[in-house]
Amino acid sequence: MIKTTPLQTALIAALLGSVALVGCKKKEESTDTNAAPAATAPAEPAPAPMTGAPPPMAQAAAVSVSTVTVGKTAAADKSVAPAALFAPKDDVIVSVRTDGAANNVTVGAKLTFQDGQVAGEQNATLNTSGAETTNVTFKNANGWPAGKYRAEVMVDGKAAGTPQEFEVK
Repeated sequence: MIKTTPLQTALIAALLGSVALVGCKKKEESTDTNAAPAATAPAEPAPAPMTGAPPPMAQAAAVSVSTVTVGKTAAADKSVAPAALFAPKDDVIVSVRTDGAANNVTVGAKLTFQDGQVAGEQNATLNTSGAETTNVTFKNANGWPAGKYRAEVMVDGKAAGTPQEFEVK
């Protein structure tokens, strides 16, 4: 929310400035019947140029995580069948399903072991204009130690989605 508050403030300021400018132009042309529609009609198109202006901040706010799935294998469409029990040599795939538009948004996944120790952390860059699945694969050449793990997802460094728990036996 820290990043979105300045963005919202900037968008409101730009919107008010655009309305004021358009209102001034309309007053020069006609002060009677066109003044009210001029103030409301440009209010909707005005944010469109502003959201395109600062892509990283605007796009980060436009992406939401709909599901987080932990599994062992990914299908061709990047979908992952959920798994709660893993063998020490299994790959751990954290599948993140997002909705919305994104341009250079960082999607991160972190695995923590039962005592809070970080077992792995990776990031991927998301560029999409709609629903997208991003898979982050964790491998351990020495095998995962037996115990309980937690997979957490972050979007631009902020917690997103529901953390998933699984176990290695």
